[in-house]
Formats: sequence, structure tokens, C-alpha cells
Amino acid sequence: MRVANRVRCTSFPCSDVYHEPYRVPSVDINPASVTVVMVSEGVPSDPTDYYYAKGKPLFEETTVLAFGDAGADVASIRDILRLGVYLTTAVKCAKRGAGIGIATIDECSHLLEKEFALFAQVKAYLLMGDVAIRSLNQIAKRQGEPRVVPSGSTYKIRSGEFHFRGARVFPSYLQAGPSFFIEKTKRKMIAQDIAAVLLLAA
Repeated sequence: MRVANRVRCTSFPCSDVYHEPYRVPSVDINPASVTVVMVSEGVPSDPTDYYYAKGKPLFEETTVLAFGDAGADVASIRDILRLGVYLTTAVKCAKRGAGIGIATIDECSHLLEKEFALFAQVKAYLLMGDVAIRSLNQIAKRQGEPRVVPSGSTYKIRSGEFHFRGARVFPSYLQAGPSFFIEKTKRKMIAQDIAAVLLLAA
């Protein structure tokens, strides 16, 4: 199955993002093999840096390093997929400035919700950053469910135990992109979160 064939935006209503780099994962994947969904912020402005781009994209580089920090023996996104981890973004377009507006996150959460529905065997959701956390909370709200992840700094809430549709939810920090090389303290916490998820999903 190619997710991009099942999930797509046709109207592009959001004005605070670049639509040209729009991406939904087009990787060929067996839905039954996915036990973890890892959600980062938005797609990179340069499509060659996206998770599933050819060559050595930046998102692959930093994510492979994060899984390596967690003790996983991986060298590529393909290796991570073989662990049962599907990687996507909460927002399918690239941000124009430093952040992404709430309206855009909420709008794009409809696409993420459709992605989630494709994977029935998920045991854990890894939410990499505030955009991913808000997106999941918006999905829950739309379905009449309580907020999944409480408000507050990730540092304070990441040790809590949260659930969505019977799966554990792990709020963490953004691992995709250049900031991963700078934030050494966060990098350690990201590794801890990934290790916990892989243990749970094993």
C-alpha cells in the first residue's frame, strides 16, 4: 500500500505554508507490519531532505542517528520501517517562517487522521514536537474524546502515560532536521523515548 494513494490534500487552503514541497509518504508499506507511528512537524522546504527521498536526505540522517542513540541497529529509513515504525509529518507542507499556525495544524490533522486509520496494529504513537502533539489532540477532540496529551512543557509531561485508541502515546522532541544536532539534552531524551517505544512494540 502507498499511503499517498489513500491520503491527499486537494484544496490547499493554508496560507502560512509552502505548498510546493507538499508530501504524503509514497513508500510501499504493509499496513499490518506497522506497530509504531512516528509523527514529526512538517515536511522540509527542500523535498530532497524528506524521509523517503532518494540519496541521503537530512530527515533520514537525523532520524537514523536518533534510533542509533536509542540502541537500534539501523542505517536507513528502510531499516526503521523494518522495525515496524512508519514515519510521517503532522503537516504535509513546509512552513514559511519559524512556526506553523494553529489553523494550519488543525486543518492538516484531517489528513493525519486518515493516515492513522490505515494502521490497525499500532501499539504506540511517537509525537515529535508540539505540532505533532497538537495534531493528535485535535483528532481526539474532533471525535468527541478527551485531550490525549495535557498542556505543559514536554520536559514535564513526557514521563506521563497517555493513550489513544488503545495505543500508548509518547510526547517527545523533534528529531527531524538540523536542530537535532544542536539540542544535546533533547537528543538524549529523544533516545530514551524511542527506546521505550521499541521495547513496547517488540
